[in-house]
Order: sequence, then structure tokens, then C-alpha cells
Amino acid sequence: MKTNAEIRLAINNSGFFTWEIAQKLDVHENTFYRWMRTEMTDEKKQMIIKAIDEVTEDE
Repeated sequence: MKTNAEIRLAINNSGFFTWEIAQKLDVHENTFYRWMRTEMTDEKKQMIIKAIDEVTEDE
């Protein structure tokens, strides 16, 4: 199973690109990809889920 599976699923279900989520988090796309390589803390996961929700609401 891939790391951060729930984040990957949330991004896929949102219909947005990873770079759009990174932009909402105010981090470079490459930084976001580095975060995805290893399992994140629950706090960071919640921050990303919140960003996904905000991007979805903005549309």
C-alpha cells in the first residue's frame, strides 16, 4: 500500500491536481511530492485535507 493513501484518494476524488493543492498550502509542488514519499503526521494530513476541502469549496 502506498504511503498517505487517504491523501492520495482525497486528491483523486476532489478532481483537482496535486499542484493546485500545493498552491493552496503555499508550498512548492515538489515540496508536496516530498511530503507524500513518507507517511505524514496526523496533523499534517489534517492540514492537507482542509486545503483540499477549501479548494473544492472555492470552485
